[in-house]
Amino acid sequence: MCRKKFQIPSDGLDGLQHNFFIQQLVDVGKASSEEFEKVSCEVCLQESGEDLDKIPLATMYCIDCNQKLCEQCSRPHRRMKGGAHQVKPLGTEVERELIKLRGTFCDKHTDKQVELYCYDCNENICLMCSAVKHRDHNSVELREGAENFALRIGEDDEKILSTVNTVREQSGQTKQDAADFHIEVESAKEIVLATGDQIKHAVDEQVCNILKELESETLKSDKQAGSVQETYQLALVSMESFHAYSRELLDKGRPSDITRAACELHDRATELLNSGFTAVKYHPHHVTFTPADVTQIKSLNLIGKVAVATGTRPGNSSSIV
Repeated sequence: MCRKKFQIPSDGLDGLQHNFFIQQLVDVGKASSEEFEKVSCEVCLQESGEDLDKIPLATMYCIDCNQKLCEQCSRPHRRMKGGAHQVKPLGTEVERELIKLRGTFCDKHTDKQVELYCYDCNENICLMCSAVKHRDHNSVELREGAENFALRIGEDDEKILSTVNTVREQSGQTKQDAADFHIEVESAKEIVLATGDQIKHAVDEQVCNILKELESETLKSDKQAGSVQETYQLALVSMESFHAYSRELLDKGRPSDITRAACELHDRATELLNSGFTAVKYHPHHVTFTPADVTQIKSLNLIGKVAVATGTRPGNSSSIV
């Protein structure tokens, strides 16, 4: 019952204290009316010798004599000089009576009924046990001892019932606290994810703004470079046209053609050379990007912090450790 190890007595298992209550449970489990069906009369069996076919079946049982009897043999037991014996029909009722009586006999002296309880040895004893091994022990009549123990058992049972209710309440509270804890955790998870989404959105927005800024600078630079290239192309066309015309005049023109166009060509050359084409240059801006220190960002508490508190939950009158 208590699932604890114990020392076997020196005289073996026979030295263990007999448990009448457990024995009674075993006997009840084994009890069956079939045990008393077609049983021969014990008195007739002793007197008949070997002629077993003529022995009548037992139909009665004498509890005082512990004998199975036929109807005829049972009659004298009802008219005993010292008083009528307890004679009952064989069956389940007799079995129950036997089980009750069996628990009242001494474990050491099986033919004696227990009448006393020894407080020093914590066992039921018969008068012979009391006179031999329990002479100086604190003993009381069995009924008185049972009444005393009944009061204590009743008090212990009330305490146990009270504790049972307390444990059930605590068990229910534990389930509720566990459920509330899971709700709190799920709520915290939702907040963590929402906070993370906000930070991701903020980071994405910063990335987007920086990319837009770079794109704007790229457009400005491309516009400036295109304007410079256009100026260069116009200058090249004009100067290459002057060069082609001058070479054609010098190679194929008559002296009169050269003298006639010389001044005009000189003025055009002077104009082209003073137009400042070579002064036009593309000056792109220098773009650099300094990333944030990721190592410092990792050490920053960007999301928040989980706080785990011990002790009584809000609204609870008691806490379970």
